[in-house]
Amino acid sequence: MYKLRMNIRSERGGDEPAIHELTLKAFEPMPYSDGSEAPIADQLRKDGDLTISLVATNETGIIGHLAFSPVAIGGEHGGWYGLGPVSVHPDFQKLGIGSKLINEGLLQLEALKAVGCVLVGNPDFYRRFGFRSDGNLTYADVPHQYIQWLSFGSHSARGVLKLAPAFEQQLHRE
Repeated sequence: MYKLRMNIRSERGGDEPAIHELTLKAFEPMPYSDGSEAPIADQLRKDGDLTISLVATNETGIIGHLAFSPVAIGGEHGGWYGLGPVSVHPDFQKLGIGSKLINEGLLQLEALKAVGCVLVGNPDFYRRFGFRSDGNLTYADVPHQYIQWLSFGSHSARGVLKLAPAFEQQLHRE
C-alpha cells in the first residue's frame, strides 16, 4: 500500500498563489461550489482574518489548505472561530489529508484558548471531529443541520452566526 509522505505547516509568505490555485482546483468539481472559495481565502488573508492558515505539502508542493477566521455569534465574538475553506487537491482527496489538517488546526485553535469552532458543511463528514448541530445556531437561510459547532469547554453556540467579512462579501455578491 502506498504511504503518502506529507508535512503540515503554517502558511508562509509566497504560498498565496499555490493556495489560490489549489482551492480553485479542489472546489471546481464540487456541485455545491459557487467558485467563491479561493476569493474567500484571499480576502481573509487581505483582511487579516486568517487566525490559522495551514498547508499540507509533499514533494509536489502544496496539496492541502485549511483556514480559521474569527466569527460572531449573537453579535459577540466571544472566542469562536470559523473553519473553512478546507481544500485538498483532487489527486490527493480521500487519503485523509483534510482530516489531518482539521485535527491539527483544531489543536492549534484550542491552544489559542478559543472557546470553540463553527462551520457550514456536511454533518456526515464533520461529526467525526466532534461537531454537532442542535438547531440553536443559525446562518442566513442555510438548513440548521449544516450549521455546526464544537466547543473546547462547556460553552454552547446559540444565536445567529456571522462569519468574517470575506464570507459575507461573497454571499452578497451579484
